[in-house]
Amino acid sequence: MDYSPEQRITLHGFNNLTKSLSFNMYDVCYTKTKAEREAYIEYIDEQYNADRLTSILTHVSEIIGAHVLNVAKQDYVPQGASVTVLVSEGPVVEVPEESYEESPGPLPDNIVLQLDKSHITVHTYPEYHPNEGISTFRADIDVSTCGEISPLKALNYLIHSFDTDIMTIDYRIRGFTRDINGDKLFIDHEISSIQNYIPDEVKDQYDMIDVNVYQEKLFHTKCKLKQFDLDNYLFGYTKDKLSPQEQQEITDRLKLEMDEIYYGRTMD
Repeated sequence: MDYSPEQRITLHGFNNLTKSLSFNMYDVCYTKTKAEREAYIEYIDEQYNADRLTSILTHVSEIIGAHVLNVAKQDYVPQGASVTVLVSEGPVVEVPEESYEESPGPLPDNIVLQLDKSHITVHTYPEYHPNEGISTFRADIDVSTCGEISPLKALNYLIHSFDTDIMTIDYRIRGFTRDINGDKLFIDHEISSIQNYIPDEVKDQYDMIDVNVYQEKLFHTKCKLKQFDLDNYLFGYTKDKLSPQEQQEITDRLKLEMDEIYYGRTMD
């Protein structure tokens, strides 16, 4: 049975649909020496330690209208961190009249809508090339909700919380709920693309690819930063310290690294 976005659907019992957002971000840096690489990893560990990540996930829970039940966090040796937040239905500050519109969600100023059960996790993965030169940092965030609101409403805030060269975003809906007539509902909101939940000013900064399987309720978007300034990828110095040949060689290596991450394959 098809419903228009404007229609209010009366459910039989609780909304059992599970909506899951996976947000993966990558930061790429050129670290010429072991000392530069260690300094970069130390910077990343400080910038995205367990306490900072806990703060980010707490804001995510506020945006999706959840109450934090429990937080488990860990900083790892020699590097990396993980945080898991278990949340449940929280107090609703403001409930909009309808929640079907595809649009970027808020930054952490107000609670949007209630939900019943959810968990939010983040894991970080600092990594570097064995022959020096390239270091990367990846953060994997998963927001899984059960109830009305889509975790995509937290995507805008997550994008603004990290310095990101490449993003890989997945959204999927699983399970079903029933209306009062017993008819199964496998989705409770319209969605044509994850891009509709990303602000225009952010989309203007990235090249984007969509792979969507609408009938299976699977949505996938990849994003790679358009503009390239070598100074943003050097750690501890600027490009004017390098010869033109060195600048070109480093630029080529960095762009190859980002293309391989973006397209998900090794390139010759």
